[in-house]
Amino acid sequence: MRVEEVFHPGTLSCQDSDSLAEVARKMTADHVGALAVLDNDRVIGIISERDVVRAIAEQADPREAKATSFASHKLETASFGEDTRDAARRMLDAGIRHLPVKQGHNVVGVISMRDLLAVETWL
Repeated sequence: MRVEEVFHPGTLSCQDSDSLAEVARKMTADHVGALAVLDNDRVIGIISERDVVRAIAEQADPREAKATSFASHKLETASFGEDTRDAARRMLDAGIRHLPVKQGHNVVGVISMRDLLAVETWL
């Protein structure tokens, strides 16, 4: 199966200057575990629930600390036509649960480990 068959279209995101409290509110409202971090319209990283928890553990003030300070800036992505098993292997190797999906140079959505598990379980 290919990534384009199972990914979630659209990019849920936050701005690099958003506070961690704003990030947590967006994740909660959208029922997601990660957001793309944007500098204007350019994706510069990804912030996950794990990153927010790490920030709290480091006693960051959620109202003051910015998304960019705790986001992962080494951005792994999945390609639109990539095999889902290859994407899953890369996620396992990198210890991550979400990959932005690119079609050409544009980020068009996200695929999660849960999406990939569903492919293996239900198909």
